[in-house]
Amino acid sequence: MRKNIVIIGAVAAGPKAACRLMRLRPDWDVTMVDQDSLISYGGCGIPYYVSGDVSDASELRATSFHVVRDERFFEGSKGVKTLTRTRALAIDRKAKTVRVENLDSGEQRDLPYDQLLLATGAKPFDLPIAGADLDGVFSIANLHKAIEIKKRIAQGKVSKAVVIGGGAIGIEMAEALTDLWGVETVLLELAPQLLPRIVDRHFADMLKKHLVEKSVPVYTEESATELLDNGEGRVCGVKTTQRSLEADLVIMAVGVRPRSELAREAGLDVTSFGGIKVNQRMQTSDPNIYAAGDCVALINMLTGKETLAPLGSLANREGRVVADNMAGYPSRFTGVLGSFIMKAFERCIAATGLTYEAARAEGFDADYALTSPPDRAHFFPDQAVVILQLVFDRTSRRVLGLQAFGMMNDSISARVDTAAALIAKGGTIEDFGLVEMAYAPPFSSAIDSINAAAYVAENMCDNRLRRVDLNRFLAWVKDMGIEPEWAVLDLRHPLESKPYVEKFGSDKWFGLEYGQVRARHHELPPGKTWIIVCNAGTRSYEIQVFLDHLGKSDSMVLCGGTNVISRLDVDWLVN
Repeated sequence: MRKNIVIIGAVAAGPKAACRLMRLRPDWDVTMVDQDSLISYGGCGIPYYVSGDVSDASELRATSFHVVRDERFFEGSKGVKTLTRTRALAIDRKAKTVRVENLDSGEQRDLPYDQLLLATGAKPFDLPIAGADLDGVFSIANLHKAIEIKKRIAQGKVSKAVVIGGGAIGIEMAEALTDLWGVETVLLELAPQLLPRIVDRHFADMLKKHLVEKSVPVYTEESATELLDNGEGRVCGVKTTQRSLEADLVIMAVGVRPRSELAREAGLDVTSFGGIKVNQRMQTSDPNIYAAGDCVALINMLTGKETLAPLGSLANREGRVVADNMAGYPSRFTGVLGSFIMKAFERCIAATGLTYEAARAEGFDADYALTSPPDRAHFFPDQAVVILQLVFDRTSRRVLGLQAFGMMNDSISARVDTAAALIAKGGTIEDFGLVEMAYAPPFSSAIDSINAAAYVAENMCDNRLRRVDLNRFLAWVKDMGIEPEWAVLDLRHPLESKPYVEKFGSDKWFGLEYGQVRARHHELPPGKTWIIVCNAGTRSYEIQVFLDHLGKSDSMVLCGGTNVISRLDVDWLVN
């Protein structure tokens, strides 16, 4: 039976659903409506267009065979009628029509539908501060804004910039402005860390240190209070709670809000944060109306709570599920884990599942295994350290999350993607320890880093390994009086440990090389709680086991070792 399908929104979920529908039901009438003139573009590629990695904006709109996805493409190649510069005004659920308006002519009309898809996306949150409407202040709302930003930079109109917001888009834009164009760029974030709620604090701090090393000053726990006017209606600076910053370009990247006004006004169920409520078939509270993309509330697979996950990859998957169900092929979208990855200059940071702090807040018996293995075989040229953190529940042994930080290569994405697949299926520590990973020295170690992280977690769960919390250790180094019985047992080569022994004194930092502990353990001063330190933590665990065997069980391992510490911005490191 022939049907009329109307899709509101033509960026990611909408086009995916439309094209899939025409493959399943080529006799149906599918109409896409979008208020913009530019449609079906890769919004996540905008920072790379600004940076110059993507040379032309049309590449973000092109297919893999270099055809621009515009109205003619969708109608001629896909059989999908597309109305651009057309705004959806209201949904009449009883009459099953959508009132639309052509933004150029002002003409209004009703589009009848048998089934309707809302793919209205999300809109950037603009800070309600003075000067937000000045010329030179941008939010990354659409491709038009990105084109204008790049145009101004290329014309030499931008020498100093401030990016407000330390999430992924803000960080990527700060890199884009700095790396290719040499714009002096400052990054502001209101929260105590970058990437809040995405990674734990120490991972955010590793990223922050790298950004600062790449000449991007980062100010956390600091908010913009006013955007300054040069007297001619253009922005010339940013006033914060602590300083004033010069800027002829300001980018607001402080998050997005779902565009759910149409749904709410039509009487559909919407969450308190604005996400349109859908079931696993992506149906709204009206079974004839579906929703997908950045406008919907999705279910977190670990907590069971509704969440916002504005990613183009998810939007495309959701659009396909919508099309399948509209066409009569039962399909489900079961939820999200919040998998995330990004590059920042020469580094990569990624995560999936829950952070340690989030897991604890959700009531899990959470702990974490922190490791710092090489990203490929240790003997292979150009191998580099990667920091991994496996978050797990001690009671159920279920893995809850994985975070990673390292060089910009594919070693991190492979491990985080594997973790996402296992976590989605309820994977345990043992599943992670046994998962088979493709091996060759240019790609990994014989014992893969994801397996090794699981082994550490297993040893912790079975009470064979006792770790010191990283934040607690860092606090102690700043004020050793808070734990007067603590002392470091440094297993590294004397050339590495000696400067710290001299700095802190042998009563607080005792050097005894790994290979000599078995013969010289009697030299360890009594009455100490030893914090055992090496480069990665592996040797520290072995020495803890040995000391336990001797009845000296008052010790803790600094998991990840100095490989982790050296990547943090701590002022007591000895060069």
